[in-house]
Amino acid sequence: MSIPGCIAKIKEKPAAKARAEQSPQALAEKRLRTKRGFRAVAQVLQKIFVAIIFIGLSYVILSPLIGMISHSFMNISDYYNPLVYLFPTKPTLNNFTEVWEQLGCPGSLLYTLLYSFLLMLMQTFICGFVGYGFARFKFPGHNLLFALVILTFVVPVQTFMVPLYSQFRNFDFLGLFQQFAGGPVNLLGTPLPIFLMTLTGSGLRSGLFIYIFRQFFKGLPQEIEWAAFIDGAGPFYTYFVVMLPNASAAITTVLLFSFVWQYNDIFYASLFMDNSSLLANQISTLSDKIGTLLNLKDPNEVTLYVHAGITLVIVPLIIIYLFLQKRFMESIDRSGIVG
Repeated sequence: MSIPGCIAKIKEKPAAKARAEQSPQALAEKRLRTKRGFRAVAQVLQKIFVAIIFIGLSYVILSPLIGMISHSFMNISDYYNPLVYLFPTKPTLNNFTEVWEQLGCPGSLLYTLLYSFLLMLMQTFICGFVGYGFARFKFPGHNLLFALVILTFVVPVQTFMVPLYSQFRNFDFLGLFQQFAGGPVNLLGTPLPIFLMTLTGSGLRSGLFIYIFRQFFKGLPQEIEWAAFIDGAGPFYTYFVVMLPNASAAITTVLLFSFVWQYNDIFYASLFMDNSSLLANQISTLSDKIGTLLNLKDPNEVTLYVHAGITLVIVPLIIIYLFLQKRFMESIDRSGIVG
């Protein structure tokens, strides 16, 4: 081949390559690659943005808790030291030992755990039973009664404080105590008021738990019950043997929420049992006890002891959450709490 022919062939290659790059198929592929690149960048930026939001929210939520735990191990010199933020220079357990004695532990802790556990079982049993009734049975006043159930957790409980106090201060069921005991009975100062309220489905957050069970049972197929009825099972047998075992997600959710709320409750505890050894009552008066016992004049020093007491109180809840975290999250996802 001659030299001019070789030169012409060399010049044709870039031209052919340029024409190939300008073809519709090549342009479409180029646009697709560009779009994929922008999409990948957008996904990375989205993940970074979500991570920043979650980190910020976690800090807002956990910052008070972390600060409280940090203060629990501080002495007053570390508290006033501007160089100390979270990690005390001289960690101490003196705050915990003093608070442990003032709270009456381990007696008050065991009493509170037993009290919360019994109420948890009673509340789960009653609310599940009532929720199943609202989900499957139609009767006169069904909608009105369920609306009243919703009102029990929509209306603040402080609204009923005076009527509840008066009712249990002079408790007389259907006039029976007046007839046989000569007058009303004062149930204040005992756990009986909250136990009676729980047994009648009007305890702490019972309306919410009834709603959770109702939504969950409404989501279960009715064919399960029809098969049980065909086999001759009655409504009670169907509920306890057939439906209740299928409601493990709702049961777990209600059990955990009920225990935590009963354990932390201060409203009913102070209203009905202001002198009891429940930890909620003990924590509410801890600052006065510590200040008087140790003759502390600095309110910030009293705060360190109070933080230590609150840390001790929440330790059982943290342990329960760590052991049941996975099951708890699965139960929330499967239950009717968002239904």
